[in-house]
Amino acid sequence: MRSDVHTSHSNEREVDRLRTVAKGFVFALLLVAAIHGSVLAAEEPAAPSGAGLSLGAGLLGLAAALAVGLGAIGTAVAQARIGAAAAGAMAERPEIGGRLLIFLALPETMIILGFLVAFFLIGKIR
Repeated sequence: MRSDVHTSHSNEREVDRLRTVAKGFVFALLLVAAIHGSVLAAEEPAAPSGAGLSLGAGLLGLAAALAVGLGAIGTAVAQARIGAAAAGAMAERPEIGGRLLIFLALPETMIILGFLVAFFLIGKIR
């Protein structure tokens, strides 16, 4: 019976942790949307050559940095959990090592997509 209480408590903590992560993810999405909206609102006519960059260009640079940074953080969190699980699984069944390498490579797509978004955003800076 005591193990049921422990499992229930750990499940509650896991749910609380997932809610915190979800709140952070929603905040990040809203932040990127706000930056994108302000970039669209701050569209200025092309500056003459030799003049500095506009506010919109700076916000696009910030959005590109957020795309790469948040993608890197997400990849790091995912790979930390997958790596720990993979080490335990390989200790019990060494023959599944090849499949585990595939699972370790999957989170890398998040950072690749972050770089792709950053590339497109930086391409919009004039």
